[in-house]
Amino acid sequence: MPLWDKLKDQAKTLQQSQGGRGPTGGHGGATGGRGGAGSGGSRAQLVGVLKSQLGTLKTELKSGAYRDASMAMCALVAAADGHVDATEQQQVESLILSNEVLQNFPPEQLRQRFHKHVSQLTRDFQQGRAEAMQEIAKAAKKPTEARAVIQTGIVIAGADGHLSQAEQTVLREACAALGVSPAEFQL
Repeated sequence: MPLWDKLKDQAKTLQQSQGGRGPTGGHGGATGGRGGAGSGGSRAQLVGVLKSQLGTLKTELKSGAYRDASMAMCALVAAADGHVDATEQQQVESLILSNEVLQNFPPEQLRQRFHKHVSQLTRDFQQGRAEAMQEIAKAAKKPTEARAVIQTGIVIAGADGHLSQAEQTVLREACAALGVSPAEFQL
């Protein structure tokens, strides 16, 4: 069974055991999350599932390494296409501040770290990318945090229901920096 399907099943089971609702409905075998005409819906479902799973880890994700790596990941996702316009930056910041897990941290800390990385990426994309990857790599010491950084990146990137090739590339590079297999997230 592909990981995406396992993740969806785990999240559905967890939500049912907690008396909650399933993510977004239909979880038939036809939604593998790999390209094709119907992948937009399955990607949106996946983002919902990952968001839900992150929520279950909220109490474990309170370290500075996770906070900093997540903000670097969010900045890289926002700048995946080589630039970040003000509207995109504002949208990502809004998503960051409304994320359940990231509410473990003071909003101003998140803003500062996110804007620091966006500024570095805007000023010198290659240097900013290298510095963001160094920050992301610091979360590799704890496998739960490493995977959560990737999940956070996927949630932010997939908020529009679509993961672009550039976003997938950034996520794969972050997987390498964290020692996590991109195949685990079907990237």
